[in-house]
Amino acid sequence: MLDRQPVLEDEHIRLRPLRASDWDALFAVASDPLIWQQHPAHDRWQEPVFRAFFDDALAGGGALIAIDCASDAVIGSSRFQGLDEAGGGSVEIGWTFLARSHWGGTYNHAMKRLMLAHALASVAEVRFLVGESNLRSRRALETIGAKLTDRREERIMAGGRIVAHLTYVITRDSFAAGPLA
Repeated sequence: MLDRQPVLEDEHIRLRPLRASDWDALFAVASDPLIWQQHPAHDRWQEPVFRAFFDDALAGGGALIAIDCASDAVIGSSRFQGLDEAGGGSVEIGWTFLARSHWGGTYNHAMKRLMLAHALASVAEVRFLVGESNLRSRRALETIGAKLTDRREERIMAGGRIVAHLTYVITRDSFAAGPLA
């Protein structure tokens, strides 16, 4: 059984379960409109929109806050969601965002490496759903070795807008042979 709220750490980043008391620090990061510029929820920097995102993350039970090990500063978050234990098991990693000061690969790669290694010890596959027009996130997934599948999903965003999402996958074997191994 996959523990969706572990504590994971390497030399760059510490991931721990999200708590209600993390609101101020995480919203301080999320309130940068440029983080959300290409994201389907491009208004997530606004307090009421981010509040709904934050509350959903807490309620879902799979959210992790990301902390820079060097500074002990909150730098973003991610989630394990949609655990499916059939056929070897699968889980989605998503809802990830990082402070722009931590863009460029190192911290995203560290976060994904930790989360993938943890998940793939319990499930056979990790899924990533990304908005079709979110080219930054799509490139980031390809950089870590995720493969685009033919699976698509329509997701209802805030305000009822429907956005097409593409599915990328990393399996145990592809992770072991990939750039994050």
